Amino acid sequence: MTGDFGEKPKVRFPTPLAPEETQCTEIIAGDGERLQEGQVVLLGASIFNGTTGELVQSIGYDDDPASLPIGGNTLIAFTKGLSCAREGSRVVVVAPSEEAIKPADNPSGTEGGDSLVAVFDVQRAFPARADGAVRLSRDGFPAVVLAPDGRPGITVPNADPFETTEVEVLKEGSGQVVESGDTVVVHYTGVTWAESDMLEDSTWPKGSPTIVTVTDGEGGQMPAGFSEAVIGQKVGSQVAVVVPPSAGFGDQGNATVPPGATLFYVIDILGVI
Repeated sequence: MTGDFGEKPKVRFPTPLAPEETQCTEIIAGDGERLQEGQVVLLGASIFNGTTGELVQSIGYDDDPASLPIGGNTLIAFTKGLSCAREGSRVVVVAPSEEAIKPADNPSGTEGGDSLVAVFDVQRAFPARADGAVRLSRDGFPAVVLAPDGRPGITVPNADPFETTEVEVLKEGSGQVVESGDTVVVHYTGVTWAESDMLEDSTWPKGSPTIVTVTDGEGGQMPAGFSEAVIGQKVGSQVAVVVPPSAGFGDQGNATVPPGATLFYVIDILGVI
């Protein structure tokens, strides 16, 4: 293999490869902790058919890295293979056909298929949860209790909701400040105020954070109140926000939000891309 980190490598290997299990080797050493499930990484990737040697896909080079969540519905081979990587690592992953599938896929019929070889250059790695300093929220605000993995449990008070967008910082980070128009890596859970056990949306059951654009005008991918809560905060923070209908889904609602509903989000701000 030749080529500098961050550039598309030239790769040669004997074929056919028939590994019994996924294996990974760190070719260029990275820094920091090894990657874990629940993180999102930005990387360059060259993916080959391990049986024929054919290049299947090459993405994420030329200063335009691709995003990949580790875990969740990502290929089993990629999740296992990145376990030996760190930020700044180049790793080679070799996997049998039965692990070159997504966890939700039915593996029936995959045995006897082609193996997979992937070369990953991990350019950036984002944490799996907010790591800022804990702060107390005001009286009358919904209570948030975190599970060991960081997943929030929410209890909404038996009271009328706030009529305006109200933001509380639950953990204060020390990283980059989010600006309008930024693309951010976030973990979040949203519930309706009237029924705190009614889930509006959440990234946590999906196994990894997501990437969204936040704006103080048009063009955002989340409700206006969500963007308002994130803009101006530092990476590493966890914020909670009460979103009235006017800054949420209005009088029409949507498939999961009743008309005129007030929402409550807990958001971990994990990075700016």
